[in-house]
Amino acid sequence: MSLRLYFDHHVPRAIAIGVRQQGIDVLTTEADGTADRDDEFLLQRATELGRVVFTQDRDFLVLAADWQQARREFPGMVYAH
Repeated sequence: MSLRLYFDHHVPRAIAIGVRQQGIDVLTTEADGTADRDDEFLLQRATELGRVVFTQDRDFLVLAADWQQARREFPGMVYAH
């Protein structure tokens, strides 16, 4: 199984390009047409697509914790400051 990432709109485009150059499957919210949607929608969308969210938005950490406490499953999240 290969790593499939869903990049939040807070992550600079250059990072997505660099990660793709390493052979990792990246879908950005811009390419998915969801860049203007809220974090809850984006986490649900990534879950539907079977992708791990990559974000630099601290609000996503709170959302992920809420989902975990509610026992809602999602593929995962990578947070970078």
